[in-house]
Amino acid sequence: MKELIETIVKPLVDFPDDVAIQVTEDDDRITYLLSVNKNDMGKVIGKQGRVAKAIRTIVYAAGSQQHKKLVLEIGE
Repeated sequence: MKELIETIVKPLVDFPDDVAIQVTEDDDRITYLLSVNKNDMGKVIGKQGRVAKAIRTIVYAAGSQQHKKLVLEIGE
């Protein structure tokens, strides 16, 4: 899943080397914290959050076979 997020996000940003993903796993959920360069935040979020929503939709669909809830958080 981490590779999928990187594959989606890296072409969108100006600083692909700054893309980092931290994974936290609990009993019933997996949280992915996506960190990008401060200058790329607007590109990852998009107008009215459309790009972020599209990324989340793809990630959630890909992870639907897992029996845990997936959460994608975007931060600096």
